[in-house]
Amino acid sequence: MRGRSVVWQTTLGVLVAAAFVGCQNRGNTTTPVPPADVPRELDKTTHPAYRVEPPDILLIEAVKGVPKPPHKVEPLDVLALQLADPLPNEPLTGQFSVDTDGTINLGPTYGGPVSVVGKTLAEAKAAVEQHLTTAAKLKDPKVNLTLAQTRAAQRVSGAHLVRPDGTISLGAYGSVSVVGLTLPEVKRAVEAQLAQTLIDPEVIIEVQGFNSKLIYVVLDGGGAGQTVQRLPCTGNETVLDAIAQVNGLSPVSSTDEIWVARPAPAGSPPQILPVNWNAVVGCGETTTNYQLLPGDRVYVASQRLVRIDTALSRIIAPFERVTGVVLLGTQAVRSFGNQGFNQGAGGFR
Repeated sequence: MRGRSVVWQTTLGVLVAAAFVGCQNRGNTTTPVPPADVPRELDKTTHPAYRVEPPDILLIEAVKGVPKPPHKVEPLDVLALQLADPLPNEPLTGQFSVDTDGTINLGPTYGGPVSVVGKTLAEAKAAVEQHLTTAAKLKDPKVNLTLAQTRAAQRVSGAHLVRPDGTISLGAYGSVSVVGLTLPEVKRAVEAQLAQTLIDPEVIIEVQGFNSKLIYVVLDGGGAGQTVQRLPCTGNETVLDAIAQVNGLSPVSSTDEIWVARPAPAGSPPQILPVNWNAVVGCGETTTNYQLLPGDRVYVASQRLVRIDTALSRIIAPFERVTGVVLLGTQAVRSFGNQGFNQGAGGFR
């Protein structure tokens, strides 16, 4: 029994030493000194030109979208109309939106709605003049009719999700690939697509949802798993901002083992930026409160004793279960033996 105790104590000693060595090696990943030009809280830098990727959301506003002739009037188009010789005190001028039923309403004085959908501007002009002649009883009316606004702008304007294939939909005007493009390049690509059916189209492009550029916060659970949360990178986040967005450190987090892992191209080692958390939050030091870039991982290690406790628990727990089963079996055998002995002794009486 004594020999087994010595072996057990030696095994525990080796496990504890291995745990401490493993923790020390793990902590050494934060020892490299970062370059002096790494952007920090009070010395930030601007990100490179934003390149669109799925699933970003682009906001497009059509400034100019006049269809190529011959344009046929469609619902939601806006027509500018002016009657040359209107009725006294009843001018007929202004902009008239084409209703979904394909008509424009000239008002009760001039006979109400007149159908213009599917007609060219010249045909729509003739239809309005004919309507004024028959419904409003005007003699030889002269109408000036132009296209004030086409529904093309309504089709294009709005939020557009960059789809998994890297394209955005422009509705009736097709799709255009925008993946990997900067905003000026997206503007040119969209205008080139619209130019197939519109005259000199012009659009404004903005990013409404920055969904493709992310940073990650990894909270180690002390051997019981890791929590990974991803946050959008909008260009101004620091380590302190990222930790604040995940509601701070966990109860098992170590304040001495925090670093930023900055990814590098394949074959190159990542850049490791150690964070002096206590100095950042307690002293307002900005030296290690780094500005985060897309793809950065903020890694928060767990406390060493927590990791050791979890590791030992996983190793010892099976032996405890086996020992418990053995003791239970031994007690059961002894109990049955005592009962048999008592019954035998009673028989002799």
